[in-house]
This record gives sequence, structure tokens and C-alpha cells, in this order.
Amino acid sequence: MQMSEAQAQVGDINRVRELLQSVVKTNPTNALGWIAAARLEELAGKSVTARKTIDKGCTQCPKSEDAWLENIRLNSDSPNAKIIARRAIEANNTSVRLWVEAMRLETIPSNKKRVIRQALDHIPESEALWKEAVNLEENSDDAKLLLAKATELIPLSVDLWLALARLETPENAQKVLNKARKACPTSHEIWIAAARLQEQLGQGTKVNVIKRGVQVLAKESAMPKREEWIAEAERCEEEGAIITCQNIIRETLGWSLDEDDDRKDTWMEDARASINRGKYETARAIYAYALRIFVNSRTMWMAAADLERNHGTRESLWQVLEKAVEACPKSEDLWMMLAKEKWQAGEVDNARLVLKRAFNQNPNNEDIWLSAVKLESENGNGEQARKLLEIAREKAPTDRVWMKSVVFERVLGNIEAALDLVLQALQLFPAAAKLWMLKGQIYEDLGKTGQAREAYGTGVKAVPKSVPLWLLYARLEEQAGLTVKARSVLDRARLAVPKNAQLWCESVRLERRAGNTAQAKSMMAKAQQEVPKSGLLWAEQIWHLEPRTQRKARSLEAIKKVDSDPILFVAVARIFWGDRKLEKAQNWFEKALVLDSDYGDSWAWYYRFLCQHGTEEKRADVVTKCVLNEPRHGEVWQSIAKKPTNARKSCEEILKLVAEELEQ
Repeated sequence: MQMSEAQAQVGDINRVRELLQSVVKTNPTNALGWIAAARLEELAGKSVTARKTIDKGCTQCPKSEDAWLENIRLNSDSPNAKIIARRAIEANNTSVRLWVEAMRLETIPSNKKRVIRQALDHIPESEALWKEAVNLEENSDDAKLLLAKATELIPLSVDLWLALARLETPENAQKVLNKARKACPTSHEIWIAAARLQEQLGQGTKVNVIKRGVQVLAKESAMPKREEWIAEAERCEEEGAIITCQNIIRETLGWSLDEDDDRKDTWMEDARASINRGKYETARAIYAYALRIFVNSRTMWMAAADLERNHGTRESLWQVLEKAVEACPKSEDLWMMLAKEKWQAGEVDNARLVLKRAFNQNPNNEDIWLSAVKLESENGNGEQARKLLEIAREKAPTDRVWMKSVVFERVLGNIEAALDLVLQALQLFPAAAKLWMLKGQIYEDLGKTGQAREAYGTGVKAVPKSVPLWLLYARLEEQAGLTVKARSVLDRARLAVPKNAQLWCESVRLERRAGNTAQAKSMMAKAQQEVPKSGLLWAEQIWHLEPRTQRKARSLEAIKKVDSDPILFVAVARIFWGDRKLEKAQNWFEKALVLDSDYGDSWAWYYRFLCQHGTEEKRADVVTKCVLNEPRHGEVWQSIAKKPTNARKSCEEILKLVAEELEQ
């Protein structure tokens, strides 16, 4: 078999050889034919024949650079290479490529220089040869002399001018660049080099060379595109020329954009692109320029603050936020962000001052009131927090302020005060579902099941669309041992709020917890018809109503039917975890977090997984990311986070409590 393959290969080579011999006979002055014929012989392992063939080719096509270069290549390990190069140059004394090849064949530096000087005698206007000559010089003074001569002969070569400027002293470099500008008025690179020189001399902020450059380039109709300028700014940043980078952005970012263009979105996208490339100074300059135009843009200020939070210093973040609240004094988000940053840095008094300034600008804003309450409460000033809530109930009497007042007293264990407040609040806001929920929960805390039932019962009549209220009502009946009543409550709930996955899931779980597996499966079948794309329902079915052997198949079916859903992704991750396919499990957990970083249960499952199969470093990384994202949702997460006993706990503590609470 091997013989026949080898024979076939030889046969192929022979056929191609005949074909190429025919080509060079019929058209002997076609260099490509000779090159192909030589390479075929090389491939066949006949190096001597290959050299003879290409040498014939050079005789037939003496003006072909490619033929001579191929001849030199095939003889590169032979002393003949230099002789061939000399013959090649005699036939083509203006070929830059052949002169460079001849220079590379020399091993002694002085011989290399001699060849290049001979080349320059024949082709004095070759930029490539001058560059080779300069690269061969070890002495910078000699290199400068060469470049001075080169720029005289080739005044339009920007690269040669820039190379000369780089070798000169700053004072002489200025003179060189001035000459270069006159010789190449359309070169933006020379203007950038001049700007960088000024920065190097400490004059970058005083002399705006880029501004002058833009005026000249525009006049010469040689202005590069915005995108090219951004790339130049990023290059300056990379090489440490920050002031030049900033000046480039300031003078060119608005170039070619009219007011009609969507400038804000364009600049936001420019900044994001620079951030993604790791060019934070360029992004900072883009935001600074854009904010001069869109000074009252909350989203632009937010983006600039995000840049500082992720890639700047605490001081730079505070600086941006101070400017932001000055520009957008009515934006409570910016005020609260500044207060939060001060508070997290341990500067509680400064955080108070920020909120005080925020009050002056937004006197009846509930968010600012509640931030002030949280600040005092979490710093142990309960009495001050209570007073603030009292004032807030007068100045900004919203259902949320009343609800926070009730929660505040409940967390402190002042149950009677909490109950009194919730009763008052419901007189004012009878359609606030959270107040009805709190009323029922307070009665449950007091062990008064009858009053809790009445609170939930009245609540669902007042706010029939509130799913959490229906769930609390049903769970109260179930905990009291009244499964039939709980079932009835959920039936009414599903009529009031049709096609709701949470209510259907609770109905399935009620039957499952009561030991009615057949009824649970029947209920799930109906649920899947009503809400076919719910990750919650699929996860419930996969984990509790399917035999272990069917889980993977069912999860594949679910992934096809459901659009991306973090609950389903976590269920899939848990299946892989159970099968010890740890890398796949980790990937699915991470997919769930990318999809919805606000869903706390996903973080807790992932953390629990890492407690068994992750490194200390990876666990710490997940805790840090979870704290940064501050998740607010999740079935188990909310049930733990909203317990009065956990009110003062940090995000990290809640994460660990939830991870412990999760079912196996």
C-alpha cells in the first residue's frame, strides 16, 4: 500500500514536471514558470536540479527580481549566494529588494553598510534603503547624519522625519518637526509628534499643538477620520503621552459629526470601545469632552462614574460624582451614589452632608429620605432614623415611606409600634400589597393566626393581582395544617392572576408536600400548558417529578423550549454537578449569573457548589462579585434577606445563609 502511494506521488511529480517543462519551453521569458519548475525539483528532493533550473530562469529572465530572489534562496547555504546576488544587482541595479537581500547575505556589519551605501548611490530616493542604513548604525550621531541626508533627498517621507526627530535633542527636534511640517503639510503624525514633544518638555497643557494641527489639516483637506484619531489617542496613552491623548480627543472627537447626528450615543459607544480595549485615559477624555456638550446628561455622568469606579481611584470617582450632582442637581440617583461611596469609605459625616445637600435640591424625594434613614439606622443611630422617618411621613408621605417605617420598627422588635404604623398606613394606602403582607406577617410574629388570615384575606380582595400576597396567604393555611384551604386559596389566586408560573409552581409544591405525587404531576401538566416557557416550572419538574435517569433528557427538552432563564440554567448546572461533570456544571452556573446577576439564588447555588469543588480563591472571587452586584431577587434569597433578624446582615452573610438553606 505504501509503495503504491509513493509511486502515485512520483507519477504526480513527473506529470507536473512535464507540464512545467512545456511551459518554460513555449514561454522561456516567463519567470513564474521557471520558479515553479525549480520549486517542484526542490519538493522532489532534487536540490541540485532545482538550482540549475532557476539559474537557467535567471539567464532567460535577467530583469525578474522574483527569479533572482528564488535563486538566492535556493543557494542560501552555499558560498554562491553572494555571487548570484552580485549578478542579480548587475542586471537590476535599481531593485531595492535585491540590494537588501545582498546586504542580508553579509555577516560582517561593515560589509552590510558598504552594500547599503552602494545601493543608495544607485537608488538615493529609496525610503526602505535609508531605513536599513539607519538601522545598521550603532552610533546615534552617524544615524542622525544619515537621516538628515535622507530627509533632504526624500522630504515627503514622514517616517524618516519622525526617526530624525526622535534622535535629536528636544530643541533640535522642534526644528526638525517644523521643517517636516513644511515638507509634509498633510501628515497628522508629524503634528502628533510635535505635541508629544511639547508634553515631554512640560509644555503640553500650555501649548495646544493638536488644535493648530487640526486647523492646518482641515485647510489642506487632509483631516483623518474620527476613528483614526481615537486610535492615535490610544497609541499615545499606551506610550505614556496622556496629555497628547487628551488633546487629540478634545480637538477631534466632534469632527464630522453634526448636531443632527446621534452624538451622545456615538460618543458613549466610542468610550465603551476604548474601555474594552483597556484604554481608560482615552475613555476618560471622551467622557470629559462629551460632558462639556451634554452637561445635563444623567446617563453620561453615570457612565463616567462607572469608569472611575471600575478603573479609577476613589478620589477620581468622588470628583466625577461631585461634578455630576452640580450638573444634575435633581437626579437623586447621582446624589445617592455619591452618598453611598462616601459612606462605604467610612466617611459617614461626609455622607450625611451629601444627603443634606441632596435634600436642599430635592426636598420631598422619598429615595433621599430613605437613604438618610438607612445611613443612620446602619450606623446605630436608631433614634435619629426614627425621627427622619417621622418627618418623611409628613414631607414625602408615600406608601414606600410608610412601609419602611413599619419594617424599621419590626426589625428593632417594636412589634406593637410596627402594627400601629401598618394599620395607619393601610388607611392611607389600601391598595399597597406590601403593607397587607407586613400586617399579616406581624400577626404571624405575634402567633395570631386568625388575624394574619384576616389580613391576607382582606389584602387579596384589595389587591387581587399581588402574587406574593396570595403565596403568603396559602402558606399560612398550609402551615396551619389546612391543606384543603391552602389549595382553595391557590385556586382563587390562579383565577385572579392567570398564567402565573409562581402560583402554578406553588400549587404543584403544595400537592408534593402533602404527598399527592400523582396530583402534583397532573397539576404540573396543566401548568406547562398555561405557562410553557417558565424556567421555574421546568426546574420544579426536572428536580422533583422526574426519575433521576430522566432528568438530563428532560433538561435538554426544557432548554429547547424555554428562552434563556437563570432558574433553568441553575437546574441544568445541578444535574451536571450530580453527575460529577464539574466543568460543565461551573459553565452553566456562570451562564445563569451572566443572564441575571440580580437573582440571588443563582449566586448561592454557585457558592455552595464552589464550597465543595472550588478553590478558596474562586470562592472569594464569587463572593466579591456577588457583593458588587447586590442581588435583590430569588425565592430563597428574599425569604432569608427579608427576615427581620437578618436586616443588618451584609450581602456576604446573606449569601452564605442562603447557600446553607438551599435544598440538596
